[in-house]
Amino acid sequence: MKKYILLFISIVFLMSCDLDMKPESDLTYNGFWDTEEAVKAAHVGIYANYRNYTFTQWQMGEVRSDIWGGNTFANSPNDVDLMANNISSTLVYFGNWANFYGLLHYINDFIKSAPDVEFSNETELNHMLGQAYGLRAQIYYTMVKAWGDVPINTEPLLEVDLLALKKPRSPKTEVMQQIKSDIERSLEYFGSDNSLWLGKQTYWSKAATLALKGDAYIWSGKVLGGGNSDFTEAKAALQQIDGFNLVDYSNLWGQGNENNSEFIFTIDYQKDQAGNFYGSLFTTRAVDLVSLFDEEGNSMSDFVVNGLSRYGASEKTLLLLDNPEDQRRNTFIRIYDDGNNHIPFEAGNPNYQGAILNKFLGIVGDDGTRWSYNNVPLYRYADVLLLLAEAKNNLGEDPSAEINAVRSRAYGDNFSGHEFTNGSQEQNAQAILDERYKEFIGEGKRWWDLVRAGESYVFDEVASLDASEAYKIYYSISESMLANDSELTQTDGY
Repeated sequence: MKKYILLFISIVFLMSCDLDMKPESDLTYNGFWDTEEAVKAAHVGIYANYRNYTFTQWQMGEVRSDIWGGNTFANSPNDVDLMANNISSTLVYFGNWANFYGLLHYINDFIKSAPDVEFSNETELNHMLGQAYGLRAQIYYTMVKAWGDVPINTEPLLEVDLLALKKPRSPKTEVMQQIKSDIERSLEYFGSDNSLWLGKQTYWSKAATLALKGDAYIWSGKVLGGGNSDFTEAKAALQQIDGFNLVDYSNLWGQGNENNSEFIFTIDYQKDQAGNFYGSLFTTRAVDLVSLFDEEGNSMSDFVVNGLSRYGASEKTLLLLDNPEDQRRNTFIRIYDDGNNHIPFEAGNPNYQGAILNKFLGIVGDDGTRWSYNNVPLYRYADVLLLLAEAKNNLGEDPSAEINAVRSRAYGDNFSGHEFTNGSQEQNAQAILDERYKEFIGEGKRWWDLVRAGESYVFDEVASLDASEAYKIYYSISESMLANDSELTQTDGY
């Protein structure tokens, strides 16, 4: 009977949620939460489920920005309408709240049930609860950025109650208060424990919660009008993060470098479990490269790829990166059809065919194919530094130290002459945005960065979005969602 309850809930409230794991709440009725071993199994299950939302979070955070929209070899590009910010009440993306409430059900169930289980080591339970509250805050933070007003649900869905399942959208300020509350609960449970669960960055940690706090409080201060009090909280949180540092790019990317000291929280990918989406969407087919060359005229005929090119770097992106002294130029492998040298990059060159994203390229496995099992960071220390620069600049303070820390790593021995010097708040804000643009390509941050910066930055940088369409900052919801829940209203402006 309980299985039918959960199925009915998923139809009525989640509106499609194809969950790939047996819900912990289903097992609750059979004594699932009786032992700490069961709690730990549920804890691992949360991360397996969370991983399923990685591509959605990437799409939300990057596709609408100015990074993509360029050549994709002979492949058809994905998300063309989304890149064009072609959004309406009938052209709806991420329907049914992107099924985030299915993921929240697991976390809510854990938060409600795990504290009742007796643990031989209470520190372990507290650490897991710190993780759960941090993850819930991160999900709601993604949702408030995406839709603004969203329903708040902090209880697991255990019974069929049609009235309870219908929830109105809470104002974005209330959603942010829920996020802040979960962040504080997370920090309370972590206490002074700065350790990584099992020594791995693939689990949430106190440092991850502090990074999220900095991120969310800047958004709250800038987008929601919280002002200096929020910026001060953000600055304090980011300055507390310890035990992480910038590493050389040669030690940052790739499967062999997954345990580097820059990554704070990463999504775990492993052979025989799951691969990331980069190899299949940001490379191309081997047949596309047979007769092509890199920008130095070297043949690409033997280069191993077995994916597609669905997102092509924009000319704006390639021009921004086109400084041979900046190591971030290697973010892409630029491909041409004539075998000539094409350094520097020239916009509009008819011989240019496309670019392969090098950052998450993966290794060639023992079967001769390209493997895409690189762990992907949600937060890394470079993010912390540039968020700190942002918080300081919003407070009228000098962000030079943080910007130059990231920039000096990028330029290495060529840093002299590329130092950042403090300017006006507007100049600093633009410099921070540009630095983040170059640093985090492919990491799902650029769109959020532009919106979080406030003012007119998102309209100035994204050619497909005009200030007269500011309502499109937030996504519409579908007509079917409105029809199925009388408590819901359409996003303002649609």
